Parts: sequence; structure tokens; C-alpha cells
Amino acid sequence: MLSCTVESKKNDEIKQDKKKSLKVIDNPTNKVVLSSEIVWEKLNPARGDKSPQAGTVWGDRKGTVPTGFLAKFVDGFSSPPHIHNVTYRAVVIKGMIHNDDENAENMWMKPGSFWTQPKEKAHITSAKGEENIAYVEIDHGPYLVKPTSEAVESDEQPINVDVSNLVWLDTNETNWITSDKNAEISFLWENKKDKGMRGLFVKLANKFKGVIESTGNAFHSVVISGKLNYILPQNSEVKILDPGSYFTSQGDANHVIETSKEAVIYIRTNGNVIVN
Repeated sequence: MLSCTVESKKNDEIKQDKKKSLKVIDNPTNKVVLSSEIVWEKLNPARGDKSPQAGTVWGDRKGTVPTGFLAKFVDGFSSPPHIHNVTYRAVVIKGMIHNDDENAENMWMKPGSFWTQPKEKAHITSAKGEENIAYVEIDHGPYLVKPTSEAVESDEQPINVDVSNLVWLDTNETNWITSDKNAEISFLWENKKDKGMRGLFVKLANKFKGVIESTGNAFHSVVISGKLNYILPQNSEVKILDPGSYFTSQGDANHVIETSKEAVIYIRTNGNVIVN
């Protein structure tokens, strides 16, 4: 009983500390890109009409900077074995996607699933569904498709995490969420060599109304499922974000969000995130 009381007091203190940390931002940098504003082009022009479509969300897929983009595949798509010159991470937004070596049995990943593909490792990508979209992210570009003859063996292995196997933490298990908010976090990856850059999912419950406070000079977030109202601090304009939509900021920022049903967002940042 004593330990429960102590733990409860500790959670209350954490909650109060978080509330105190929420501050007014004098010059907010918040920006939004709607999924309807994404410009689509061929992901691999060499394949002509058989190429998947790609739409840059942030960064520059053809440049050298970190980048996030959407990839769209037709029903029944299956690539020939190939490699990429850079490692990428990806999240299924719509449909079902399989990514593995050419001899592996199909493992169809549903929306909310996460996978990584190491650079220079041979693989295929397939898609099944009326609409198939994934969010793809690279730490540096350009993102190129190359033949398997240029494959290189390495210790880095691909990772496929089905949505059913994600580990979610609530307010009792992480101090990144205030105890009065119905939200959960799933930590996906961290690169300490890259200034502490990390990736995570945040799940916001139906009728969530609150603030995601961020501190990183890099903050990129993409809606994976559900729909949310995002209130821009510059003018209080409400933007309706559906899957594939994006919001970002630099430095300290407050992201005011409301949901009408459960929503999951993916965040890439080198700072802390607190759901207030």
C-alpha cells in the first residue's frame, strides 16, 4: 500500500512538472502539409508506368538531406529484386505491404506496421489492397534503386514489426504522457550517433484534446491513421489532418490537437516529446 501511495505521489509530481513546462512560444515555427497537397511523381522512373508513385512530404528525396516521402503502390504490385543505396524506415498507412528477400513467404503488414530496409541488401516489395501507401524515411539522400549485382553483405538486418506486435506505453510506464491524458507511446528506434534522433508512434484516444510539446530542432510528424484537428498557433486556423498529412516545427513548440476518433501519428525528432 505504501509503495502505491509513493508511486501515485511521484506521478502527480511528474504531472505538475509537465504542466509547468508548457509555455507560450513567441515566434512559433509550426507548419502543416495536407495529404491533398502532396505532389506525386514516379518513384523509379526507369520502370516507366510500372513504377510506384512517390510524394515528398519533407526534405528532398533527390538531394542529400534527411527526407520523408509517401510511396504509393497499385494492387498486386511486386518489384523485381533490387537494392537501395541508403537504409530506409517505413510505416504502412493504407493497404498491405510485404518487404523481404525474394525467397521469403509473404508477410503482409497492415496499416500501422513498421519496417526497416538496410542499404545494399537485396529485397522485394509487394502490395495488396485497393489503395496502398507507406511513409518512407531516409537519414540522407539521394534515394536510389540499384540492381542486386551491387548488393553488399553486412551485419545489418531488415526488421518487420506488425502492428499487432507494437509495444505501447501509457502514463504509468512513461513520463512522456501526463496522467490525465488518454494517450500511449511506442518507441521504435533511436540513433545516438545522429544527435539523439529517434522515431516513435503516439496514439491519441477518441476525443483527445491537448498539446504535444516538442523541444527538438528537428520535429517531423505524419498522421498514420485516424483524423485530427490541428490548430496553428500563428492564427488559430484549424487544419484537418488525415492519413498522410504532416506537421512540423523547429525548437520549442506546442502542437494543439483534437481528435474525433482514435489517431496514430509517427514522430521523428532529436528532442523530447510530452503529451500534455
